[in-house]
Amino acid sequence: MKFIIDHIFLFAIVIISGGALLWPLLSMRGKRATVLEVTQLINRGKTVIVDVRNAEEFATGHLPDAKNIPLPELAKRVGELEKFKTRPIVVVCQKGSRSATAVGLLGKAGFAEATSLEGGLDEWKKQGLPLKTLSLAK
Repeated sequence: MKFIIDHIFLFAIVIISGGALLWPLLSMRGKRATVLEVTQLINRGKTVIVDVRNAEEFATGHLPDAKNIPLPELAKRVGELEKFKTRPIVVVCQKGSRSATAVGLLGKAGFAEATSLEGGLDEWKKQGLPLKTLSLAK
């Protein structure tokens, strides 16, 4: 405790710097939904699922009826989703971080109903929910 009191300004700078570094990560999270909430959205129908992992990851397993648009291509390919602007969109990646970034991009493009699957495909698999796989022809 004496160290903190003796170095209060140093301690304050560390706290403020840490907060400044974490702020962008926390503010770009966007809307998130649990596996249960996503399954409820899917069961209601008219939900679009966008998987932002690369094609190889997508082929190893993805949510049924998911559309694969890798995150680096999303800004260029957002027009493919234009007709779904008023429908709920669930964005999926492996762990939930890429999908959170994608939700931010979609939100800026006017997709108010874009939501990230919290925990990503890892959490989906942990719950024992169905996946589809593709075989990539080489």
